Amino acid sequence: MNKNQEIAEIFDKIADALEFKGEDSFRISAYRKASRILKEYPEDIEDIYKKGEIQKIPGIGKGMAEKIVEYLETGKIKKYYEVIEEIPEGLLQLLEIPNLGPKTLNLVYNKLGVKSLEDLERVIENGQLVKLFGMGEKKVENIKRGIELYKQGKERIPLGIALPIVEEIINELKKYTKKIEPAGSLRRMKETIGDIDILATGENNNEIIEKFVTLPFVKEVLAKGDTKASVIVKTNNLQVDLRVVPPDSFGAALQYFTGSKAHNIKLRGMAKDKGLKISEYGVFKGNKKIAGEKEEDIYKTLDLIWIPPEIREDRGEIEAALSNKLPSLVEESDIKGDLHVHSKYSDGVETIQEIAIKAKTFGYDYIGICDHSKTSKIAGGLDEEGLKRRNEEIDKINENIKEIRILKGMEVDILADGSLDYSDKILEQLDFVIASIHQGFKKNVTERIKKAIENPYVDIIAHPTGRLLSGREGYEVDIDEIIEYASKYNVALEINCYPDRLDLNDINILKGKAKNLKFALGTDAHNIGMLKYIKFGIGMARRGWLTKNEILNTYDWKEMPLRRKR
Repeated sequence: MNKNQEIAEIFDKIADALEFKGEDSFRISAYRKASRILKEYPEDIEDIYKKGEIQKIPGIGKGMAEKIVEYLETGKIKKYYEVIEEIPEGLLQLLEIPNLGPKTLNLVYNKLGVKSLEDLERVIENGQLVKLFGMGEKKVENIKRGIELYKQGKERIPLGIALPIVEEIINELKKYTKKIEPAGSLRRMKETIGDIDILATGENNNEIIEKFVTLPFVKEVLAKGDTKASVIVKTNNLQVDLRVVPPDSFGAALQYFTGSKAHNIKLRGMAKDKGLKISEYGVFKGNKKIAGEKEEDIYKTLDLIWIPPEIREDRGEIEAALSNKLPSLVEESDIKGDLHVHSKYSDGVETIQEIAIKAKTFGYDYIGICDHSKTSKIAGGLDEEGLKRRNEEIDKINENIKEIRILKGMEVDILADGSLDYSDKILEQLDFVIASIHQGFKKNVTERIKKAIENPYVDIIAHPTGRLLSGREGYEVDIDEIIEYASKYNVALEINCYPDRLDLNDINILKGKAKNLKFALGTDAHNIGMLKYIKFGIGMARRGWLTKNEILNTYDWKEMPLRRKR
């Protein structure tokens, strides 16, 4: 783990402690914002420190800069020890449990002496928790569900953490191998990963294994053999396994270890019907090996075209391949722009011009600036006058930067009654509108979103279920009803590419596809380093069988099938 992540985690813990104590929300937000900036900042904070430019990091003020310097020079931040001094060790970890907020945690700590997960489960089991003032059976059930999700989350690794680690390892090992690929659920781009597996082949197994176990970010070597090694990497103490296979078995092994289990079982059944046997070593007819070097050949022996890894879940992909009806899935090269980026005008880090310049390096034709609306005060939401100033700046920049178009979007809050944060007169001035829920997650969410969909100026609904993989189950929303309604009114649903959201998930994307829904990819970027998250949304879109024609971002701006005519 680099120093950016280490300091960010400390800032998060300080914010947790302040929130638990019920202290000023402004201070809490300041630490959360600084943490987010550091997590996503593209440069190493130690390099910035050596240049004496910590305070030049957009969004990092003097106070936070001093704490960053303090950590880099001493390995500690005194403020952290001050705020946790009176809080029992391990108590704040309970804030990772969905549906258990700081106020509730404070209550169960002071009234019932809860200091650990075991304590919390005990007071639920013996009925003490439900008897507390302000609790009730429904709230306790939600906490129990949160504990289940918390335990499940500890057993799996978010894609957003696993993929960068694997990419770094593969980049380091490429010079020593003929072929190297991720395998397992990571290659299938599942939102969470059970195991991190990498597959390689080359002329010298021992050299590949040795280079793997001596990588600079390896913390501990668990096992090292002739064809396999397992290590713990410094980032999040994760285990990574590397298998090295013969070149003539690489395709078979890649197919076998990619999975899914259900997909592979069906393939083995088909092979058996043809008098063949499939294993990680190849496809065999009797004792004769008839395929193995190339993954495509494994499928070809079963009269199948190659099936993209993301859809190998036994959801009809084999049947579609048999009849040559697999869709041509969206590719990263199809994407012409990002439709959800925040600028410095609200809670983003960079200026609009800086965002546009970075977006050009992605080869984008356009970039959608979607700052927060006025009700999201904690996120620096824009009032009407602020929005006018921002739009005027976008017009000026568009005159000077010809290679990319900056779109005037907004992420507009859906209020408690389903109305939007701006009048239709204001919304009409925008190129497109994203509507989203940011408060009242349990208050009539379905009807509020439906009412927003009815607004003639709404083009996209952002992060439609509201889930966070790190610890929030999402809104109380009937997503099937929202999909039906959005399709009826020609409103797109967002696939939020931020790794902790990935919302919509693949199951809901498939439901939307069946209703001829349109989708929009948005990184929800708050700094330019987050623009790279588009790949996570593409992975989710591919898992949902989407073609480029079903995604707004693949169209030229003037041809984009938005609700309003351009």
